[in-house]
Formats: sequence, structure tokens, C-alpha cells
Amino acid sequence: MKVIIIEDEHLAADRLSRMLHELDPDIQILSLLESVAESADWLSSNPAPDLIFMDIQLDDGISFEIFDSVKITTPVIFTTAYNEYAIKAFKVNSVDYLLKPYTTKDLKLALNKYKELHEGQHFQSEKFDHLYRQLVKEYKTRFFVKIGTHFHSISVDEIACFFIRDRATFIKTIIGKNYDIDYSLEQVQKLIDPSRFFRINRNYMINIDSIADIISYSSNRLKIVLKNFEHLDNLLVSREKTSDFKKWLDR
Repeated sequence: MKVIIIEDEHLAADRLSRMLHELDPDIQILSLLESVAESADWLSSNPAPDLIFMDIQLDDGISFEIFDSVKITTPVIFTTAYNEYAIKAFKVNSVDYLLKPYTTKDLKLALNKYKELHEGQHFQSEKFDHLYRQLVKEYKTRFFVKIGTHFHSISVDEIACFFIRDRATFIKTIIGKNYDIDYSLEQVQKLIDPSRFFRINRNYMINIDSIADIISYSSNRLKIVLKNFEHLDNLLVSREKTSDFKKWLDR
């Protein structure tokens, strides 16, 4: 059996290689690949292997992006530390997986499932569509606002923060303009990328790229200074959000 391993953690890739050879000395590992780009290039220029072991999260993206670049008919066993929601979607698509840290017994069962379900068959890449949609959520990238009798579309890249004033929700752009939007702050929080925006308190959600300074304000509280908006004095991270805010920054 000829296999390739797509895994950006060297120790994990070496461990999987050893386990495979222990289970079946005849397994031939054609290549150890570390990224989406490298994997797509290899798969487009080499004969298809019999089986692919693929981690979900790689340094340059999610491994399902490989299927956007090259047609893959080879069966795949995923190795992943991903959350239970993704795993459930993954199982719906009849693709086996190894949840890290996995054992030799887990690997043996996965190989047996591959042999039972996929040996001698073509695996259709369409089966990955459902799982891909589960893993790669499409976040809102623009907001449509009204300015007098005119309308304007504002990119999230232009937004320094979202805030509440007089029960209305506003956008503050990086150049200091404010626009009201037809969303609550709770709705906005679900629509935008949480890796870029964090709700620091009841009234403010800030863009990580707009943070100029973070100051210790009091016990378990932090004060945020935004670029070009040093005058804003109510940008305080609430006590209950301080720990999560620090984790959000320390990624």
C-alpha cells in the first residue's frame, strides 16, 4: 500500500510513520507533506497514492483547501484534534478519522475501515463539501450603511470598533466616521470573524488591528487604547472577559 502523510507537526508525522510500519511493514510512505500548497503541488504532479493521512489544520490553511486546487479520488483518513462538531459532520460523510492523541489500536481500526469501504473504489471529492462548509465558516466582510440619501458599503477592514449608543449600534471606522447599522451588537458578534474582533464589554467590540495600547487599569481590568482614538476613555475590558481577552491576544 502506498500512502502519503500530510501533517505539519514533525513529531506527529514521524510517530504515524512508525505506527504504520509496525502494523504493516509493506506500507510504503511516498512523501511527508507539511502544507496546503506543498500537498496540492505534490498531488498534481505525482501518481495518486492508495491512501492519504491528512491533518485538518495546517500552517497555511485548512487541508480541505487542497481539494480546491487538485482533484482527489484517493480515500483519506484524517488525523485531527478538531472539535466534536466537526467530527460529527466528518462522520456523516463516511470518512474515517483519528482523534489526536490516537493509539495503535485506533490506527489499525481506521486502516481496516479503509480496506472494507474504499479499497479498489474511487473516493469522490464531493463528499468533502459538507465537512468543508462546517469547518470554514463564511464571516461577514462588509456592512451596508445609509448616509443621508446615499448608501455606502464598508469593509470590515475599515472598522476600528462597533459600539452601542442610545440603544443603537454603530460602526466607527479607522478614520473616525460613525455609521449606525441595523444589527444589534449580539448579532454582529455572530456575523464577524472572532479572530479579528473581540467584545470587550457590553458596549464595545474592537478590531485587533486597531489596538494601539493595553494598560492595566485596576484589579483584573484592562484599558484599551485604539489607534487614532486616544480620547476614548470607556474602552475597558470587563472583569469577566479579561481572561478570554488575554487568550484571544496570545494565539
